[in-house]
Amino acid sequence: VQLQASGGGLVQVGGSLTLSCAKFGLRDSYAVGWFRQAPGKAHEFVAAIDYSGISPHYHDSVKGRFTISRDNAKDIVYLQMNNLKPEDTAVYSCAAAFGGRYGADSSLYDYWGQGTLVTVSS
Repeated sequence: VQLQASGGGLVQVGGSLTLSCAKFGLRDSYAVGWFRQAPGKAHEFVAAIDYSGISPHYHDSVKGRFTISRDNAKDIVYLQMNNLKPEDTAVYSCAAAFGGRYGADSSLYDYWGQGTLVTVSS
């Protein structure tokens, strides 16, 4: 299984970006989580979504601003980020979990993609 995250870039405060996480290989149901790591800070959970897309989870800091969604036909999970703040600046990575597991704990995930950098300028 390979995961490819894309869509990062430079955006001004209050702006928007949409990240994409494409999965390649292994045709099976899976959940996806987005995590981020800012320079000098710990790895942090951002959002997760189960295979049905019915039960997304969000970190409190992004609730109301970020939306996670998925297109299972295309094997892509999106992270729509609105009203971006400087503290959202980080490398964002996506991860896939099989077997019905998902949540905020990074150890639940089986495969990880490379990160994509999001920089929010003030």
